Amino acid sequence: MQNNKLQIALIGCGGMGQGDAANETRLGAKLVAAADIYDGRLQRMRETYGNQIFTSRDYREVLARPEVDAVLVATPDHWHARICIDALNAGKHVYCQKPMVQKPEDGHPVIEAWRKSGKVFQVGSQYVSSPIYIKAKELIAAGAIGELNMVEAWLDRNTALGAWQYSIPPDASLQNIDWDRFLGSAPKRPFEPIRLFRWRNYRDYGTGLAGDLYVHLLSGLHLATNSRGPNRMYATGGVRFWNDGRDVPDVMLATLDYPHSPEHAAFTLALRVNFASSEPNERFGFRFVGSEGTMTTSYNTLVLSKTPREREPGMSINTFPAKMQNQYVTEYRKKYPARPPVAELDNEDQKFQMRADAHLEHHRNFQASILNGAKQIEDPIFGLRAAGPALLCNESIYTQQIQHWDPETMRVTKS
Repeated sequence: MQNNKLQIALIGCGGMGQGDAANETRLGAKLVAAADIYDGRLQRMRETYGNQIFTSRDYREVLARPEVDAVLVATPDHWHARICIDALNAGKHVYCQKPMVQKPEDGHPVIEAWRKSGKVFQVGSQYVSSPIYIKAKELIAAGAIGELNMVEAWLDRNTALGAWQYSIPPDASLQNIDWDRFLGSAPKRPFEPIRLFRWRNYRDYGTGLAGDLYVHLLSGLHLATNSRGPNRMYATGGVRFWNDGRDVPDVMLATLDYPHSPEHAAFTLALRVNFASSEPNERFGFRFVGSEGTMTTSYNTLVLSKTPREREPGMSINTFPAKMQNQYVTEYRKKYPARPPVAELDNEDQKFQMRADAHLEHHRNFQASILNGAKQIEDPIFGLRAAGPALLCNESIYTQQIQHWDPETMRVTKS
């Protein structure tokens, strides 16, 4: 660390990675190195940060640089676990884009490496740093909506870029792309630039809607409810619009059951993502349903609606014989004495608006953990508790079966 300034490296210089680097440097960090398997992106990094930065196709050369304090891992998902473990073993702090891993079983080795390293590790799902979801956590803990019983969450898009139809560089070739390094542990196949530049569309490298977007929703939910996760999930969906050769759904629905825990009552979560929503803008949000009200959130707003419980259950006795009706009313009024009517309560909604940039706040928290020893947020344990159930939603679609997860041990179970 130079003059108490964090020196960072970017591994994976695509859109999310370059956005992460921009946020880090905006907050005062210095970018000193970058790795990517496409030469054009390394050129763009030098154009942005200067020719003095170190660049390489091999991320291990970046990890060997002593001046690098922390790395931002923004590669295709199938590389996340390997690079994160190598970075921790090299003594680097790690910011890893979500999902933390491509497969649930890869999570525990990352956790083990983190614990041994003593370094900061933060997963890049920014809603954990969003003031809106921090406020939701505060309200739920205060009993603002009573006992939680159901949550609905959605993230809908209606654009080509939103559906991962990213631009492919006209010069893409085996001369400027390290294709074998990109494939890594994935099945070997001939050079196809579309599979690199639109890798989210393919199961070999990405994690589909669940790993890219469900994991955001689960991260926000787990923060707000202090939950360790669900124990059962079922998903359905398919390719409904973007018939471009992708092998992951563009419409996906899932239902997840959260068991009773010391942190919350049992509740059910319904998730939805639609990449052909016909909505003019991307829509993201939650609806938390409790016994005494609801709470609806979006990117920057939270609306709390209170609904007082009824004072008595009422009667449905009109079909009973007259004498029985009279007897029933007598007994009912012993239990629920008649009370004078009260003025109707003002149940006007409470609205909270917060305009903070969640991406920037998330990187601010990462730097604070490294520079000031602030408490780590979204560590690998939190990351696996969000990624595991999300990835099992994929497994549910592919196998057409209910999937089971132990939120305590963070492992797949039979039932």
